[in-house]
Amino acid sequence: MIDLLVRRLALGVVTVWLVSVIIFAGMEVLPGDACTVVLERDAQGEVLENCRKNLGLDRSAVERYLSWAAGAVRGEFGVAADGQTKISTEVALRVKNSILLAFGALVVGVPLAIFLGVVAGLARDRFPDIFVSTAAIFAMTIPEFVSATILVLILSIWLGWLPAVVLTPADAPMLDFWPEFIPAVIVLIMVMVAHIMRMVRSSVIEVMASEYVQMATLKGVPYWRIVFKHALPSALLPAINVVALTVAWLLGGVVVVEVVFNYPGIGRMMIDAISDRDLPIIQALVMLIAATYVLVNLVADLMSMLFNPRLRTLKMRAK
Repeated sequence: MIDLLVRRLALGVVTVWLVSVIIFAGMEVLPGDACTVVLERDAQGEVLENCRKNLGLDRSAVERYLSWAAGAVRGEFGVAADGQTKISTEVALRVKNSILLAFGALVVGVPLAIFLGVVAGLARDRFPDIFVSTAAIFAMTIPEFVSATILVLILSIWLGWLPAVVLTPADAPMLDFWPEFIPAVIVLIMVMVAHIMRMVRSSVIEVMASEYVQMATLKGVPYWRIVFKHALPSALLPAINVVALTVAWLLGGVVVVEVVFNYPGIGRMMIDAISDRDLPIIQALVMLIAATYVLVNLVADLMSMLFNPRLRTLKMRAK
């Protein structure tokens, strides 16, 4: 098990390194640089040379990559295109806000998705299953900006219960976002519950039709004991990876939702950086999002192997 853990960690490190190389190379091939963006028409002659010298853009690409990668490992991404704003400070504020949004969605969404998935799976092809599955399909097919707009119309304009957009600044304490962030959390819950619920439903149906559950039924084991003691632990294992992808999606910045509600998270910061052509910030955010996906999927894979001895055995044999 330790051997397998080391291998997975090494693979994760190599993946993040390859992503960093691709991101840096992608930014290098783009026309212009941070200085040409900031100086615009003045990007020429001595002014341009001084700007590039101050930002370290006069060095070779290899030197700049090694310096940037070493800083990224320490959580330092240099300065923004304006040459003054420290990227790590600004990103830390937005990460804090994205974590708040993700936490609110996960605390409510994951238990609700598991409950609805179990109910739908146990009541297959009956009214609870049909109702929940139909609602999930609608939630999955409606674009996020549409559901967000409808939510604003109902909760903010018609009922006046919640603010339509977030007006709290990015550097405010977490508690100051209450209750402004609730509409964004509701939209995220709608999307994530639909995906996780369908996975849990399929797993419950598959497990309940398995041979060992049928054998337990024939031996007279009480139905609810079969469900809670034998079926659910096995049925919930496949949902771990779906939950992991959902966590990565939430932490990586939910762009559409954050833009619609003006929420100061990672997604909104990315859109602002793209609009301003702030390449250093874009580079830092893409690297952070990629590392988040790799890390969360690594944790999910390890959890699956930890809770499923059969999977761990198969992985070890595959070596």
